[in-house]
Amino acid sequence: MPADGRLSRLSAQEREVVRLAATGATNREIATQLFLSPRTVGHHLYRAFPKLGVSSRTELATLPVS
Repeated sequence: MPADGRLSRLSAQEREVVRLAATGATNREIATQLFLSPRTVGHHLYRAFPKLGVSSRTELATLPVS
């Protein structure tokens, strides 16, 4: 499935967290920017990885998430 199709499976919050994580931001940095807890950011990434077919943050950088 193309990356665009996989991105459409994410919630708006998951998509935003993934976009920021793909830039190299830490969970704490993402949490501060989106007014979330770092634990919530981790949860969004945990749910987004299987939807995107990735298993690490470094793989997020290869997806067109901007």
